[in-house]
Amino acid sequence: MPENFRQFAQVPPKGWNSWNGYGASVREDEVKRNADHMSRHLKKYGWKYITVDIQWYEPKADSSTYHNFYPLVMDQYSRLMPDSKRFPSAANGVGFKPLADYIHNLGLKFGIHIMRGIPRQAVHSAAPIKGTDKTARDIALNNICPWNSDMYGVNVDMPEGQLYYDSLMALYASWGVDFIKCDDIANSVIYNGTLKKEVEALRKAIDKTNREIVLSLSPGPAPIANGSFFQRNANMWRITDDFWDEWRLLYNMFDRAEEWSALSRPGNWPDCDMLPLGHIGIRSVDGPGGNRQTRFTKAEQKTMMTLWSLMQSPLIMGGELTDMDEWTSNLLTNTELLEMDNHIIEKYQLFRDKRLIVWKAISSDANYYGLFNVSNEKLKLTPEQLASMGISYTGRMIWEDHELSKLSAILIESHDVCLIKQNLEGKVTGND
Repeated sequence: MPENFRQFAQVPPKGWNSWNGYGASVREDEVKRNADHMSRHLKKYGWKYITVDIQWYEPKADSSTYHNFYPLVMDQYSRLMPDSKRFPSAANGVGFKPLADYIHNLGLKFGIHIMRGIPRQAVHSAAPIKGTDKTARDIALNNICPWNSDMYGVNVDMPEGQLYYDSLMALYASWGVDFIKCDDIANSVIYNGTLKKEVEALRKAIDKTNREIVLSLSPGPAPIANGSFFQRNANMWRITDDFWDEWRLLYNMFDRAEEWSALSRPGNWPDCDMLPLGHIGIRSVDGPGGNRQTRFTKAEQKTMMTLWSLMQSPLIMGGELTDMDEWTSNLLTNTELLEMDNHIIEKYQLFRDKRLIVWKAISSDANYYGLFNVSNEKLKLTPEQLASMGISYTGRMIWEDHELSKLSAILIESHDVCLIKQNLEGKVTGND
């Protein structure tokens, strides 16, 4: 199997996704204003993907609630199309091409969410498939997503099943799509592993377009036993179910990060899910609390950004970009953190007890240490304690922009982190 697709994501992708803010109901004007903000304020830091999440083809979508069996917008070949009431530029069957062009003109990349399979309404009406006399009913499999009723599975053992995915990806490529988040496909355990064939069909169909389309698989938790399979077929895959702004979910992510970090490499990035930062839940009933600012404390926000970056998870902002405060903006534009994220060549958990978790990451010119206080009390670390873990008392604290050697001890607040950068001998980087 060719692996040229891996060149499409040489560093962990960074971008914005509409789900945490708008659920299934995002509109064109909201996508554009977030894209405008990213282009003006974040693009220079490496943020570039703007992704429209689920149900862009559903006229009734108004939150994160799905309206089962509601008629969807579909073309004559069983392929879902954007609802032109929510996306006016998609009128007259042109799809997302005008919106993709708008985003490309900002110097950014355009992404969409899709569900695995073929629309239920296409199957019930025996709608045509492009390039064959077979219909949607002929290729459908009765493995329906347990939380969204829109789609049937596709029998890709039939040539016409692969042909359907080929026609779908050809359409998206013609629109200018650069990123596809395919849902109901990463956690194949719920279907006894049968989804692997559809993942492979999707991979083949994307490759046939000759367009550099990043492939992201959801939801998790993806089975670790399928790790090498995901490496061969996808650029990103979710290692967790939907992640929200709760400490228990962030704490549990340390286990998943340790399990998966060795399998990430250029082109392949195990995904800890989106960053629920800033203003979220605008039109979403998912997650705790509705329309709100993130419930993570500032310490927990730093912990999340640090763990995601040390682990080299994709960084996909879930909150509204246009009303970010200075704190949130600074989290997303810390140049040393993002440089670390882009250039790590090895990372792993170094130490763990009930109070402290330590991660080490290595780049060509620096070592990094993330010291995470996962307890409910302030933690004090002396030079002797660091030395016992093989960490010298030198370097800079990235978040504080402070020289470590000038302190007699490190004090880390509850649920907070100290991220240390130590240049390798003879190397001068960052703000040094």
